[in-house]
Amino acid sequence: MSQDAARIESLIRQAHDSGDYEPLIDAVPYAKLIGIQVQALGDEVLFRLPMSSDNIGNPVLPAIHGGVIAGFMEQAAMLHLMIFMNSPQFPKIIDFSIDYLRAGLKKDTYASCQVWRQGRRVGNVAITAWQTRSNEPIATARAHFKLD
Repeated sequence: MSQDAARIESLIRQAHDSGDYEPLIDAVPYAKLIGIQVQALGDEVLFRLPMSSDNIGNPVLPAIHGGVIAGFMEQAAMLHLMIFMNSPQFPKIIDFSIDYLRAGLKKDTYASCQVWRQGRRVGNVAITAWQTRSNEPIATARAHFKLD
């Protein structure tokens, strides 16, 4: 096992033991840049994108840039796979498809993930993002990752 793989595996183990996922987030530059946070809720995790003026794409509404929403959802899916697979490496994105349903207004955004299929080499993750209520999503997405 490479030194990087051992470091990532250690970060995931420590996150599970402590419930603090911040060191794992710090290992993912884009996740750290946009400010993703992870909260453990029993056997599940909830991803949070805190409101930040840096993430605003339309200052008139104001609304979060669609690319930031998509990036948040993709990173949430990747982190979800890492956390629940105890993967010693970062899954590689194969395909990502997003449906924008509502404007992502200038407030905190949340995401939850569900692994629909996980083979030996490919994982398929469904992601839902919302702001006020989980039953009123602002976007839904599907991502495929190579898991080697």
